[in-house]
Amino acid sequence: MASIQVFVVDDSAVVRQTVAHLLSGLADIELVGSAPNPLIAAEALRKLKPDVLLLDIEMPGMDGLTFLRQLMVSNPIPTVICSTLTNEGGKVALEALAAGAVAVLGKPKMGLKQHLQESKLELIQTLKAAARSKPRRRSQDSAASEAMPSPLRSAAAAGVHALAINKPVVIGSSTGGTQAIEWVLRQMPADAPGIAITQHMPEKFTALYAQRLDGLCAINVREARDGDRLERGVALIAPGGKHMQLRKSGGQYYAVVSDGPPVNRHKPSVDVLFRSVAECAGRNALGIIMTGMGDDGARGMLQMHETGARTVAQNEETCVVFGMPKEAIKLHAVDDILPLDAIGRAILQFDARA
Repeated sequence: MASIQVFVVDDSAVVRQTVAHLLSGLADIELVGSAPNPLIAAEALRKLKPDVLLLDIEMPGMDGLTFLRQLMVSNPIPTVICSTLTNEGGKVALEALAAGAVAVLGKPKMGLKQHLQESKLELIQTLKAAARSKPRRRSQDSAASEAMPSPLRSAAAAGVHALAINKPVVIGSSTGGTQAIEWVLRQMPADAPGIAITQHMPEKFTALYAQRLDGLCAINVREARDGDRLERGVALIAPGGKHMQLRKSGGQYYAVVSDGPPVNRHKPSVDVLFRSVAECAGRNALGIIMTGMGDDGARGMLQMHETGARTVAQNEETCVVFGMPKEAIKLHAVDDILPLDAIGRAILQFDARA
């Protein structure tokens, strides 16, 4: 099988040289070229046609976000953003995810070489997952319409009686999940059931991501804090670098945000959230596993399924990477396999059922 071909666009010579060193000697992935800015990269990409692009944001001549948007219209290439973890850079990186980037990797302003060496496994896994993804060609009009699904009618608005009992919805995702979650949450009416989300993202990015979604959605979206109540019309997103669980007290569900070792190499971990919901909510919960590489969440979803919760996996056709849903399906942990545009309606149907 041919090796995965990677092209790097970064104005840092240290980054370009270090990535070249990290990928050298690997049988299944190779660096086929690099450029210090998009203007130089454009011609090379047309000739080389790499499988995946590793792209910086802030560069001279043209910024990475503008370049990405141009690529997604003219020449879609699976793209991984590698950006410094500043607030400004974080916001732009989230815009890049909305524009079609597959994943975001953080990098510090100091100690770049050491950081990349220490993150070698994550870098290689992310590049491989991106190479298997399915970027879609975009236009200004189509991208805008895809990013703005209309809110669905709530159970109350439709004249359907919603049970008084609190029924939490939990979602887990990774690669490609930022766009998929946005799609689902933008369909939720203001009185939607409480939703707890674990999305694999770097520390400091989750607060910015939640802030972005809060400005786009009818429901309130925020980064979870320890002790936050999961109530109707609220979505809580697990903070990067922390685990989130749900606990039940007095008929209400609360977020427990804590430190601890990574689970399945991730922190936050989807399995941590799902297992806690299996224990505290049982059949009253709905679990949804969406696009992402690896198997985080599969065993937790099985535990939810065994306690009577309803479980849903995003289908392969609409996943950027069909890793996490595929693993849950293999464990026979899934009740329904649905396309992305059916997941929002499934949430409201679950909320309204007797």
